[in-house]
Amino acid sequence: MGAGNGLSNGAAAGAEAAPDGTTVVLGTQLFFMLLPLNDKSRLGRKIARFASFPLPPPPPPPFDSSSRALPCCLDLTFGGRLRRFISKYVVGYFPVTLHVEDYKAFDPKRAYVFGYEPHSVLPIGLGALLDLVGFMPLPKTKVLASTAVRNPLITFLNVHCRCLIEFSLSVFYTPFLRQIWTWLGLVPASRKNFNSYLRAGYTCIVVPGGVQEMLHMDHDSEVAFLKSRKGFVKIAMETGSPLVPVFCFGQSLVYKWWRPGGKLIVKIARAIKFTPIIFFGKYGTPIPFATPLHLVVGRPIEVQKNPQPTYDEINEVHEQFVVAMQELFEKYKTKAGYDKLELRVL
Repeated sequence: MGAGNGLSNGAAAGAEAAPDGTTVVLGTQLFFMLLPLNDKSRLGRKIARFASFPLPPPPPPPFDSSSRALPCCLDLTFGGRLRRFISKYVVGYFPVTLHVEDYKAFDPKRAYVFGYEPHSVLPIGLGALLDLVGFMPLPKTKVLASTAVRNPLITFLNVHCRCLIEFSLSVFYTPFLRQIWTWLGLVPASRKNFNSYLRAGYTCIVVPGGVQEMLHMDHDSEVAFLKSRKGFVKIAMETGSPLVPVFCFGQSLVYKWWRPGGKLIVKIARAIKFTPIIFFGKYGTPIPFATPLHLVVGRPIEVQKNPQPTYDEINEVHEQFVVAMQELFEKYKTKAGYDKLELRVL
């Protein structure tokens, strides 16, 4: 009895000494919440470098538009290693084939504005344009992602998908997840960020149509919600950054989806800024189907730097971009295996 009591008392003492599970979880979240592990933080970079070990820099690989091979990234921090790991398997999973109309037209010393279409359920193909993948000769790229309640999901088919809702709604606010997204090259979409990154020499990737395109999607054609989206053109003109049309074939097939139709649903979705849609991938999970993606990058459209472009000047450049996107689609749809596919520009 005495030994039993002694063991019981010892266990109780150990339980009191051990930290509560909730405390550990909250402490870890608080740590990542306060620790700015991003590309602007000197402290974050030092900690990330401390967590990694140096490797000799690899030689730059030759460009091959159809290659799945992923060149090593020169960023050897913990965040850089994570970015390289994720991008390697994302690009090779589908796989992604990159078609560049004029590879030599891109100057590594300049910043460009990539207008990426379509949005589809998720613009998952734009990962092939990131600097660490090495397909494009641009050393610095950023993806501008919305921080608003923009997730296109209302219900899911399983628990995993419901978890994804919370993940997407708080992409830049959830501890640790915000570090991952920042390491991957995503930044909150705002006019201030857009301007500052372009002026700092970063190529910025935007999806002009955004989630509004999802209100007009169907299973028989592609849609680009571009006619009223001119803000990215204005910023490109203000900074003198060339516009680059980009289209991804096959992206609309990586998920199966359904959404309620009707004009009333569209009006409600616009009012609440939330698109009701159900989507799923392999086995009813968020894992996308391995559908080959063909990412087509058009020629840069040069724009004259104009700090205060007029409405007519913006419309003129915007029209050039829309026409270039349509021509890009028509030129490559047969090569990508979608000869009967049509593009609707709304």
